[in-house]
Amino acid sequence: MTNPNYFELFGLPTSFTIDNDALATRYRDLQKMVHPDKFADAPERERRLAMEKATLINSAFQTLKQPIHRAQYLLELQGIALNNENDTFMDGQFLMAQMELRETLAEIKTQADPLTALSKFLATLQQQTQQLLDKLNQHCTKADWHAARNSVRQLQFFNRLQEEAIQLEETLL
Repeated sequence: MTNPNYFELFGLPTSFTIDNDALATRYRDLQKMVHPDKFADAPERERRLAMEKATLINSAFQTLKQPIHRAQYLLELQGIALNNENDTFMDGQFLMAQMELRETLAEIKTQADPLTALSKFLATLQQQTQQLLDKLNQHCTKADWHAARNSVRQLQFFNRLQEEAIQLEETLL
């Protein structure tokens, strides 16, 4: 069984911008159709197929729900891989900005009010992430997959940095 296009599965256009409410509604509808209770008395094969379909629906929903995963999936549909370990080239200016952000994060622990500093840092990070998501949307709309790929890779950096900031927040609380 080949996996269908996730966008088609949910009846959505293949696009970076999606209607999240429609996604959630369609997810609930699809899950109802393959709920295990509906197949409790069904033959083993039908129960297994329903479980496989439910797993596919869950995976598709998680992919489409998160902008970075949705963008990665769009690139995958275009035959563009992101996980090539030999592909480490990044824009020098972006890398310098990342190093500065990491230094700022590392210095937060030593500040007089680290929680306030961290809150400001996270707000700045969120703003930059949103700007990058807007750029990514433009690239996908124009089908500029090379630029979209670069934006996704940059988003991956921001996501890791945000995870590190949240871990720091947990240690400060």
